[in-house]
Amino acid sequence: MIRSRQAGLSLIELMVSLVIGLILMLGVTQVFLASSQASRLSEGVARAQENGRFALDFLERDIRMAGHMGCVNDQAHFIKETGLPRNNFVAATGAGSPLDFSVAIQGYEAPGTAPTDTLNVGGGSLPTGLPASISNLNPKPVAGSDVLVLRFLAPEGVPVTAINAQELTLAADNDRWKRLTENGIATPTMFGIANCEYVDVFAGTLAANKLTAGTVDLTRYAPQPEPTVVYRAESMVYYIGDGTNGPGLRRARANSAGLYTINEELVEGIENLQLMYGLDNTLDITGATPPVGNITSQKVASGVSVDTNAAGAGEWRRVGLVQVGLVARSSDRTGNAKPTDAAARLGVLGMTYNQDAVTDGRYRTAYEVSIALRNRLFGN
Repeated sequence: MIRSRQAGLSLIELMVSLVIGLILMLGVTQVFLASSQASRLSEGVARAQENGRFALDFLERDIRMAGHMGCVNDQAHFIKETGLPRNNFVAATGAGSPLDFSVAIQGYEAPGTAPTDTLNVGGGSLPTGLPASISNLNPKPVAGSDVLVLRFLAPEGVPVTAINAQELTLAADNDRWKRLTENGIATPTMFGIANCEYVDVFAGTLAANKLTAGTVDLTRYAPQPEPTVVYRAESMVYYIGDGTNGPGLRRARANSAGLYTINEELVEGIENLQLMYGLDNTLDITGATPPVGNITSQKVASGVSVDTNAAGAGEWRRVGLVQVGLVARSSDRTGNAKPTDAAARLGVLGMTYNQDAVTDGRYRTAYEVSIALRNRLFGN
């Protein structure tokens, strides 16, 4: 009887098995890496899109309110040439003071970022003509991005039930005062009072159900049932500044001392902000030459005006439309170190945003929107 002995694997068989196993592992690894990269890219795209939408939502909401002065807007008050909005703060007209409520919208252009220009990621210069109140913000504005200043009365007002012109006090329903402390302003110090004919912007102190004004003449206002309403006055600047995870869209709000004391990062991952302004066809808006309601030219901020006087304020009064362009980026790397070919160059309001030298592996995308100033629509 012949007994068979168990034979082991030969070296060749072992090597073949190892090669097959390595090939299978390599395939699995490639699938995993591709899936992981696709997941990172998908997440980066989603985050950039989400940030872009949030940023545009903030900008649209506040830009539309520029010039709101109660039931009659700032442009209409100016055209009437009677009962003009009265600013009870000391501020030179058109000079860029946070307290200059004679200018509802004002912009500052970063050099080399106009249509047909090319801006490299991380390049550029600070906007020219920035007032010290903005250039000294903390964090500071980043180079290569425009800056936007808005001033208006908040959309929610409180009907005034009693006025003491001698003691400079206003009274209203206690619960309704809460409207003045919404949207991140727990202790407002700037207010506006309007009655569809007159408007005053002034400093004040809110306590319980009483608002004590600083320097303002209240004798031309009467309480309800007259349409007298008090609002929180807003003076804010939008800009790009460093935040918790690199650059982001920031909004700084001023107080009655003319200081931007509330500075918040609204949306992270917003890397660049570009602005253009649509101007009414009327060159000099007055009672004799009111706006016609036709936006016939679009210019960057330096093309609207660089004057810091009443003439410059008059040019900014022509603005009825704002075009916003921004670049949103992913918070983390999404794959390749740099984009290739056409993907490396984004268009932002006619400016080329060049990523050729970028090696951070982040996904970037551009968004644009045109926003009409609700309070400067013709006939409003």
